[in-house]
Amino acid sequence: MRMQLPEHLSIAQLTAGYDKIDISPAANGRIAHNRAYLEDMIKGGGTYYGINTGFGSLCNVRIADDELAQLQENLVCSHACGMGDEVPQDIVRLMLLLKVHGLGQGYSGVRTGIVQRLADLYNHDITPVVYELGSLGASGDLAPLAHLCLPLFGKGEVYYKGERMPSAQALQRAGLQPMALAAKEGLALLNGTQFMNSYLSWSLMAAQRLSEWADAIGALSADAFMAKNEPFRHPLHRIRPHKGQIAAAANMLRWLDGSPIQQLHKEQVQDPYSFRCIPQVHGATRDVIDTVLRVAETEMNSVTDNPIVFHDEEAIMSGGNFHGQPLALHADFLAIAMSELANISERRTYLLVSGQRGLPPFLTPNAGLNSGFMIAQYTAAAIVSQNKQYCTPASADSIVSSNGQEDHVSMGANAAVKLRKVIMNVQRVLAIELLTAAQALDLRRPHRSSPALEKIYDGLRQVAPFMPTDDVLHYRLTAAERYLDNHPAQLAGL
Repeated sequence: MRMQLPEHLSIAQLTAGYDKIDISPAANGRIAHNRAYLEDMIKGGGTYYGINTGFGSLCNVRIADDELAQLQENLVCSHACGMGDEVPQDIVRLMLLLKVHGLGQGYSGVRTGIVQRLADLYNHDITPVVYELGSLGASGDLAPLAHLCLPLFGKGEVYYKGERMPSAQALQRAGLQPMALAAKEGLALLNGTQFMNSYLSWSLMAAQRLSEWADAIGALSADAFMAKNEPFRHPLHRIRPHKGQIAAAANMLRWLDGSPIQQLHKEQVQDPYSFRCIPQVHGATRDVIDTVLRVAETEMNSVTDNPIVFHDEEAIMSGGNFHGQPLALHADFLAIAMSELANISERRTYLLVSGQRGLPPFLTPNAGLNSGFMIAQYTAAAIVSQNKQYCTPASADSIVSSNGQEDHVSMGANAAVKLRKVIMNVQRVLAIELLTAAQALDLRRPHRSSPALEKIYDGLRQVAPFMPTDDVLHYRLTAAERYLDNHPAQLAGL
């Protein structure tokens, strides 16, 4: 859908999606008024960092007025030195959207035409080629944002309607002309935390979806393992009222509501922690998601470049709003919290294949001749081990840069990039558990789970059938992963 960007942007709005974006008249008015003030200040002969000086440790080098436009283009070109894997196109589009919204706050000193051209790239499906490596998460996401903005003046590469090509060619096909940058604009485009926050926002959207799936899959596994629903009942959580814990416990009861398996007699007095403590573990992750979401939303509605042009206070101030420390710390926090969903999921998978409670070893009817789901648990274990490595905090590091001028950095870009890897791994581990639980449920027949969980089971079985004898399990695992990727848990179980 085509929508005017709101004054306040939220993760919920990003989840709903924007096919095309319009800049509001109010935002355009702020941008124009702010730019007019900046141009008056430049004409007054003052010296302002990055506007008519060099950058970083070259901040004391005064640039002649007739070279200010070239200064900005040089800045973008010299900073476009990213390396490594390409940033996924959906995250690059988030970068464009968040950059437009950030500049629309009206404190960055850019022209309305520059902000509109970023919106044009978004609306014409022109997606710049951006690379993962190069940002220290302070002074803004310099290298990634440089690659994002090269196409404004016809440099760099883009994907245009899915095809990779030089940006000048894509602009021509879309009927757009390259734009020269004016004073301050290159710096405003490169300073900012939109690379970090796009990864963080993507990860939050995925985390919310996977948190719901973790509860649903945990409930399916609970029935498949003949676990009790007693640990999910409200009195236990009323006396330890963490918000996430209460929500996760209520979710478990909702998914298990109407399950005939829950009415069967259970021999065990208690279940292992990976079942009994689902509300406490899943719930703690929910609380972290809520905490990080507030940080991400604050950031996306902030001004994070430098210097900042305060037309309303008649001042141009140099500061550090581009420093990514809030994002770095919370990206690391979210990675740890999400990895725990995979850690506890793998333990449930292990129990399901362990040959306990009447289930055959490795969930295969003829164990020995068949290995069944033996190595699926190995795969889950390998993935959770990799996640533990990814959870080493990037935010604990800092390296001096720019000849000592930038002597503390956040490493938030690295934190955000590896967070996405953790999120993708969590989805894979949950997919393994889902497939394992469905196999176990088949072996419990004629006993049935709840109507909601049986619907999830039916949806999975359309893409990943029961495995009576050994087969290439990879195809079923990846089909289960796509099932989680394409279906919210709530809809899948309705």
